[in-house]
Amino acid sequence: MIADLAHSWLTFSPPVAAARTARRPLVALESTIIAHGMPYPENVRTAREVEALVRDLGAEPATIALIGGRIRIGLSDDELELLGSSDQVHKVSRRDLPAVLASGGLGATTVAGTMICAALAGIEVFVTGGIGGVHRHAQETFDISADLQELAKTSVAVVCAGAKSILDIGLTLEYLETHGVPVLSCEQDNFAAFYTRDSGYRADFRLDDPADQARFICTKWDLGLAGGVVLSTPVPEAAAMPSEEIDALTRQALAEATTQGITGKDVTPFLLARIKALTSGRSLATNIALIKHNAEVGTRLALALANSQRGADEA
Repeated sequence: MIADLAHSWLTFSPPVAAARTARRPLVALESTIIAHGMPYPENVRTAREVEALVRDLGAEPATIALIGGRIRIGLSDDELELLGSSDQVHKVSRRDLPAVLASGGLGATTVAGTMICAALAGIEVFVTGGIGGVHRHAQETFDISADLQELAKTSVAVVCAGAKSILDIGLTLEYLETHGVPVLSCEQDNFAAFYTRDSGYRADFRLDDPADQARFICTKWDLGLAGGVVLSTPVPEAAAMPSEEIDALTRQALAEATTQGITGKDVTPFLLARIKALTSGRSLATNIALIKHNAEVGTRLALALANSQRGADEA
C-alpha cells in the first residue's frame, strides 16, 4: 500500500513510458548537475548531449526532476531548459523531497534524491558526475553528504567518476566500507577523483566488463543485500586535470567558502563554480567530458543488466 502511494507521485515522459512497455533498459540521470552543477547554457546543451549518447547506445535516458508537484521520470526539451535557466530551482535530497513535492516547487535531484526516485521507478542504473561524501574537516563540521547513507539503503547502481576531489576521499571510502557499500572500478584499479583520474585509493574490486559488473550487482541483490553499488570510472585522460593543481585550487576555494560563511548543501555548488573561475573554464570542460564518459559506462551496464535478466527469464 505504501509503495503504491509512493508510485502515485511519479509521472513518466512518453519516451520513458514507451521504453518501459517495450522493456528497454532505462538509465537514470540527475538534474542537480543541470541546475546547480554547470552554468547556462552549457548545462542544458550537455544534458541533451548526454541523453542523445544514451539513446545512441541503445537505452532510454530518464532525467529526473520535481516539477509541479510530481516526480518527473524523463524530461522534455522545454523542461530541461526550465531547469537549466531558472534561478528558482531547489536542490533536492532525501529530506527535501516531501517539502518540494507538497509545495509544487521546481526541484533538481541530488545523487540521493535521484536514487530514491529511480528506485521508485524501477530503474537500476543511475549515472552522475561524482558522488558526494565526507567533506574535509568533517570531524569539526559533521558535514557528510546524504548520498552515502542513500547508497547504504537504496538498491541502485551509481556510475560516477569517483568522488569529487573537494572531499576527503579516504574518509568517504571508509564510510562506504562501514555501511557495506561495494565500490567497483573499471578501467583502472584505483578509485577516481572527479577532475583527476586517480584518487590514490584502491577500489574494492576492479571489473572492466559490463557483463561482469552486472553479474556482481545481480548477485548482491539476489542475496537480499539491499543497498547501492558504486561503479567508478576515471575521466578520459585527455580531459583530466593535474591533481596538484586541483588540490591547490580546492584549498583556496574552501578557504573562501569558510570566509564567506558558506555551509551545508551550498558548499559544493560554490566550490565547483569557484574552481571553474580559477581555471578559466577548464574544469567545466573536464566535468562535461567525465559525465559523457560515465554515461557510456552506465548505459553499457544497463544493457548488460537487461541481458542478464532476459537470460534468467528465458531459463
